[in-house]
Amino acid sequence: MKKKRVAILISGRGSNMMALVEAAVAPDFPAEIALVLSNRPDAAGLDWAASRGIRTASIDHKTYGKDREAFERAMQGVLEDNSIDLVCLAGFMRVLTPWFVAQWQGRMLNIHPALLPSYRGLHTHERALEDGVKIHGCTVHFVVPEMDAGPIILQAAVPVEDSDDADALAARVLTQEHRIYPQALALVAADKLRIEGNRVLMRA
Repeated sequence: MKKKRVAILISGRGSNMMALVEAAVAPDFPAEIALVLSNRPDAAGLDWAASRGIRTASIDHKTYGKDREAFERAMQGVLEDNSIDLVCLAGFMRVLTPWFVAQWQGRMLNIHPALLPSYRGLHTHERALEDGVKIHGCTVHFVVPEMDAGPIILQAAVPVEDSDDADALAARVLTQEHRIYPQALALVAADKLRIEGNRVLMRA
């Protein structure tokens, strides 16, 4: 089995990056984490990845001012130089342009801390509590130009407890994020999925 080469994009500690790296250690996992790339040179996750023998790189987005595409073209160059097949966003706090998304159509995944299509964007846990929902969760989806709107690969639900504040709810959701993101990457890397419109289906 030829493993897909994966780059993980982070901006901070990258706990979902850690979950992906740890899952990919398994001999039968269909992907290898070939690169961890950050837009912040001081991102803590870079040191963690390097300590595990993973190649790391950083491109400071501030160097490019408001020219997001120039920053992304620099990222694209690093990804191409490392022969990357798939990209996983893991706490990468940059809005991506349609140009960059088009380079990775059907090959870039993101994890979102809500049950999409509900609660796109930020502050998902606070908004869920404000609305009084009883079920919350997380979603792995393919990335499209519209934020948090791509075809859904996997979801996991958690109950909202009466005692929850945003931090407690976030911690319970994060546990599920760490579980389903590696599962979703394995399905994509093994070419077990197909996209029909906005639906992700298992290949026959």
